[in-house]
Amino acid sequence: MFRVFIERPVLSTVISIIVVILGILGLATLPIEQYPDIAPPTIRVSANYTGADAQTVLNSVVIPLEEQINGVEDMIYMNSTASNNGSATIEVYFKQGINPDMAAVNVQNRVTRANALLPADVLRSGVITAKRQNNMLMIFSIYSEDGTYDETFLQNYAKINLLPQVQRVNGVGEAMVFGAKDYSMRIWLKPDIMSGHNLIPADVIAALNAQNLEAAPGRFGSENDQSYEYVIRYKGKLTLPEEFEDIVIKSDKNGNILRLRDVARVEMGSLSYNRITQTQGKPGITMALFQSPGSNARNVILEAQKVIDEASKSFPPGIEHTILMNTNEFLDASIEKVLHTLLEAFVLVFIVVFVFLQNFRATLIPAIAVPVSIIGTFFFLNLFGFTINLLTLFALVLAIGIVVDDAIVVVEAVHAKLDAGAKNAREASVSAMSEISTAIVSITLVMAAVFVPVTFITGTTGVFYKQFGITLTVSIILSAVNALTLSPALCALFLKPHNEEIKGSAGFMKRFYAAFDTAFDAMTGKYKKVTRFFIDRKWLAAAMIFAFIITLGILMKTTRTGFVPTEDTGRMFVDITMPPATAAEKTIAVAREIDKIISAVPEIEARSIVSGFSFMGGTGSPYAMVILKLKPFNQRKGKGQDLNSITQKLFMLTSGIKDAKIIVFSPPMVPGFSITGGFELKLEDKTGGDIHDFENVAGNFLAALNQRPEIQYARTPFSTAFPQYRIDVDAARCMRSGIQVNTILSVMQGYIGGYYASDFNRFGKQYRVMVQSEAQFRGNVDDLNNMKIRTASGEMAPITEFIILTRVYGPESINRFNMYTAISVNGSPKPGYSSGDAITAVREVAAEHLPTGYDYEFSGITREEISAGNQTILIFVLSLIFVYFLLAAQYESYILPLSIIVSLPIGIAGSFIFALLLGIENNIYLQISLIMLIGLLAKNAILIVEFARQRRESGMTIIQAAVEGATARLRPILMTSFAFIVGLIPLVVGGGVGANGSRSIGTGAAGGMLIGTLIGILVIPAMFVVFQILEEKIRKPHKKKISDADAKF
Repeated sequence: MFRVFIERPVLSTVISIIVVILGILGLATLPIEQYPDIAPPTIRVSANYTGADAQTVLNSVVIPLEEQINGVEDMIYMNSTASNNGSATIEVYFKQGINPDMAAVNVQNRVTRANALLPADVLRSGVITAKRQNNMLMIFSIYSEDGTYDETFLQNYAKINLLPQVQRVNGVGEAMVFGAKDYSMRIWLKPDIMSGHNLIPADVIAALNAQNLEAAPGRFGSENDQSYEYVIRYKGKLTLPEEFEDIVIKSDKNGNILRLRDVARVEMGSLSYNRITQTQGKPGITMALFQSPGSNARNVILEAQKVIDEASKSFPPGIEHTILMNTNEFLDASIEKVLHTLLEAFVLVFIVVFVFLQNFRATLIPAIAVPVSIIGTFFFLNLFGFTINLLTLFALVLAIGIVVDDAIVVVEAVHAKLDAGAKNAREASVSAMSEISTAIVSITLVMAAVFVPVTFITGTTGVFYKQFGITLTVSIILSAVNALTLSPALCALFLKPHNEEIKGSAGFMKRFYAAFDTAFDAMTGKYKKVTRFFIDRKWLAAAMIFAFIITLGILMKTTRTGFVPTEDTGRMFVDITMPPATAAEKTIAVAREIDKIISAVPEIEARSIVSGFSFMGGTGSPYAMVILKLKPFNQRKGKGQDLNSITQKLFMLTSGIKDAKIIVFSPPMVPGFSITGGFELKLEDKTGGDIHDFENVAGNFLAALNQRPEIQYARTPFSTAFPQYRIDVDAARCMRSGIQVNTILSVMQGYIGGYYASDFNRFGKQYRVMVQSEAQFRGNVDDLNNMKIRTASGEMAPITEFIILTRVYGPESINRFNMYTAISVNGSPKPGYSSGDAITAVREVAAEHLPTGYDYEFSGITREEISAGNQTILIFVLSLIFVYFLLAAQYESYILPLSIIVSLPIGIAGSFIFALLLGIENNIYLQISLIMLIGLLAKNAILIVEFARQRRESGMTIIQAAVEGATARLRPILMTSFAFIVGLIPLVVGGGVGANGSRSIGTGAAGGMLIGTLIGILVIPAMFVVFQILEEKIRKPHKKKISDADAKF
């Protein structure tokens, strides 16, 4: 069948050229990203209840929405937050692969059901349902370098002139501003003057709504047979503070008019005054871009950068912009590093093959196989909808050492035939292919079969395995096609008998070849003796295999586990948490102090403060954070300039700041799950008990967890120590005075909480009109005496006559997870420990310290890590089963394939041994390399067993066949194995960007291959003898001569 490709070399070359052309076309159109779209689709429902506390928001907004949303199709879990600033957020996570648009529609339909149960103020503000991924692509800031402009101007300038353009970039899911300085018409009421005029906030709000409105009076002249029609226009909503000041509140028959300016101060101010932002120590505003599901992250960032750079040309003088976080920087640096590794691996593999083959033309044949297989793979990546990412690129680096294998086997077999006396290269190629074509097909099918189970894995883990496995499988199949078509054709054209090649070589090379061949022949002779030794003592080979299986079992249990190794991404966050109820001014002062300390660290290029919000703490005056951008990787090559060293340095520098809890962290490697990295879990109260009791349980749990040596820190922003006042309304007294209870509460909201009264339009956008008393009238409890309410008789009475205030303590925000009250816990493993160690510590502490009725669930990336661990053993077992049955079908025997299968644990144990020696954790990269090893080690075993089987069928004794088969295949096995191992050296020893991931995947593959090959070539012949004897006892052997195969071919 394959003889035609030797006889028609042009056909063979055309096949390879077409594969390369298709690959180049695929490469030109493939998108580039750090990781494929692995995060579960997330739908976010948000609402706002101005002035409400967390418990009120929870009861009136969150719970009604949760009741309806729960159980929406294909959801995994749901996370909710209610805050004292009146905000409510529900995030619904869906299964990987679900269409996010359909998920959003389904959630919106459920939200619509709950609308009738929500307060009117909430519906007026709007309940927003939107697709959301936690994949923060970019953080940028605009700031006033000379301090001319304040944050309010900068935020609104950005929202009017910059953000709309950025939001239109395809793939931007959300443009989030770390601030709340939107323009707002602030009506600052004066309670003392209001009560003098017998007014309450509701009167002002009614006047606002009556006089600040749009109307449609109609037109004159329509349907009157007139020549002209005239549109009647009402002035519409007010736009300037002066116009609002002129609003009439009261007017009597004597012509006396009371205007808004008489009872309040009106200004164009901010919607909120609780958040402060600074960049590079100057007034600034910071914005973050989140990715929409299904978009290409790299392209989104490039487009957004273009938009920002273009818009910056028209910034007012003195306004500058800076990029604080850009995931493309790490991505581009990582891909550049992997491409260098790809080239280094190719050169090293080429050298190893040259040493073994000792001829440039012979070496060129396997070298041609590499670009054909690697470049051709890109076409199929495009066909499968994959991208160029770290997973597919790592797969291609590993593929370099694998795809040369088939071509090496072909070249070495042809050389052997030439040296054995074949007349010419063509005859040698035909004869060699008759023997090895079956082995090549078998090897390819086994390598492909190894990755078949991974295509059925779902979730994030499945995406990892699938992208890596299919990429590797495609490149291996292409190399097999190349080995069956182009390689034998080139062998027939280029190769000469070994002796002729040595005659034509230079003096030094001739001596080198002679010395190498002499040494190799001597080693082959010793190998033959060692093989006989193990065959004669089969129990020793079995004992070695058993010892490695025991070692593998122990190491699998004891090796530190993780999901994806942490890398230096050049991005950091400093999370600041002040004591409960700390005033915003105090938090800002501490944040500025930390910013000043950070500014002196030479490795930090840019920084920005956000006060009133943090990723860990959420929203509130005690929280703040500093966003840091480190200098480029090529400027941080010195000792102590990596991310971990800078993190430790910042911990030390900020340790002297009193009262503040400071956490320095970098965002997680896998985007789309959370911002904080490390591990995360939710403690759940399933008793429905008191929140303070729940906090005590959580406190005991965290205290015990922080004592564990594996944990660097474990903390929660949750605290019930925020001082609060509980208000109780005297309903009986209200009824005697003709006052409704809700009137009392609305007066308090109007004066203290703030009331969203109306809207106005300006600068082409719509803003809110907010009613609230001046700050000096709502500073403490005593100020309530100046707030009066109108009784049924028309008299004004202090509001304190109708209410009782009790000092209590409560939380700033309340979380729920899957409809249970929950406390979020974030943590990080201590250096030297993995996330898997931290997960084990959490489980052990929870089992010991969580009482009955309290539970915990891991969330985010930690949930995926556990899921990955649960699936790994299943994948291994399935891969072994697929390989076994494929070999059984090929050999028409259920017994003989066992000689191949039993040798595989040796290499897998070797991977774990090297991982232990080099301090590599058992993460998803190592696990992927192990699955690949099953195929590679099976390939070596197949070569020995296949040749031994052929010699047995030709009439040799079983032991003679085993020794001859192993000896005949020793050179190609060592050549292909060392080519693969040497090709991985750049991954194992390389430093710089993405070094941890490279070392994980390189160490597992190289270590396993080294030990699996060196031990395997000793025990596989003995195992062949054992199982061949067993096979022949059951069934008589069929004998044929090797020349028969030549005739058929």
